[in-house]
Amino acid sequence: MKKILAIALALCMVLSLGVMACAEPAKELTLWTYPIGAWGNAETVEALMADFEAATGIKVSVEYLDYTNGDDQVNTALEGGAAPDLIMEGPERLVANWGVKGYMVDLADLWDDGDKAEVNAACQSACFTADGKCYEYPVVMTAHCMAINYDAFKEAGADQYVDIENHTWTTENFIKACDALYAKYGEAVGDVFCAGQGGDQGTRALINNLYGGTFTNAEHTAYTADSAENVKALELLQSLDAIYFNAAEVGNDEIIAFRQGLLKMAFCWNIAQQLNSDNNDAGLTNDGEEIVFMSFPSETGESKLCGGIWGFGIFDNGDEAKVEAAKEFIKYFCDGKGTAPAIKAASYFAVRDIAGGEDISGIWADNEVMNEYKVLMPYLGDYYQVTSGWATARTEWWNMLQRIGDGGVVADEVATFCANANAAAEG
Repeated sequence: MKKILAIALALCMVLSLGVMACAEPAKELTLWTYPIGAWGNAETVEALMADFEAATGIKVSVEYLDYTNGDDQVNTALEGGAAPDLIMEGPERLVANWGVKGYMVDLADLWDDGDKAEVNAACQSACFTADGKCYEYPVVMTAHCMAINYDAFKEAGADQYVDIENHTWTTENFIKACDALYAKYGEAVGDVFCAGQGGDQGTRALINNLYGGTFTNAEHTAYTADSAENVKALELLQSLDAIYFNAAEVGNDEIIAFRQGLLKMAFCWNIAQQLNSDNNDAGLTNDGEEIVFMSFPSETGESKLCGGIWGFGIFDNGDEAKVEAAKEFIKYFCDGKGTAPAIKAASYFAVRDIAGGEDISGIWADNEVMNEYKVLMPYLGDYYQVTSGWATARTEWWNMLQRIGDGGVVADEVATFCANANAAAEG
């Protein structure tokens, strides 16, 4: 009997070793992420990755990119055949750039009828190409806006021109507010920053909304910033004493000047800025003055806001096993157990109300600022950043604004912008 037991034990050990030897090694993925909220914070992201590994057995190493050198790092990696498995950013990079160039995996198979019904329609549209390929699966979105120093507005008597309950105002009242602020402070209170492309969604939205212009056509095949409406808007800004074209600042510089009280309005703003508490409590300038976020002015008071969409894409590195593991990552964080923590880390709004079968619509119920900011989300406009020639168009845009700031004829300068941007789009 003992001999039989010994043989059985030996067989078990041999079988066990065989199973271990044949077992598939644990998957390992690489993720590169731009600083999207706390997705740029190593401590936060490592905790998210630890939860994912515990749930799936898939280990993920992370590299953190910034918006100064990140694109160059990715392009260099692509040229050297060393791209990461996953990347987190927006459709202008994942879809309109690396996707259309053939570097990314088509994720259309991740979308079932439930996903298509649950995910915000504008987000879906931005993540797919015209031929039905999907190069990004979205997780969060926001609407970019502007902000005002409400205490300064009250001191100047300009508070009568803003609807702070709905966070809207008309073009006519924007002009009146600018005149009142200039009369009070005797200097420009807002600037059209144009040292580079940083924060340029703010200047585009300001100009497009003032008189109802557009930046591209609806098909995203051509740039239309030379419309009569946009010419009128730029001529208005060029004429206002309270506004100046600043070739020494990008969006982040404008935000700093606004927080310091040097400017009384900022055109580069979003929920992340409204929640920022680096130098004072959220919603206050450095000196404690109240910041009110605002939609951009329009003739009707109802604007079309530039949106931010962020999610994940997969680089096609030729390893099908890794592609499948990367898809598992995407489903976990975009439509599964990890979705709510992913959204919380990003500090933006969910692109869907249901994830993994669970209702996440109340994810920000305990955050007063996030709940208030939601009033702007219905104004989310067309995501035109996926138009061909986008990189060239951005450069041409701030160069055009500089020339207008130097006294250039608006109609001539926007015509030059469109000629150069459309040449890139067609090329």
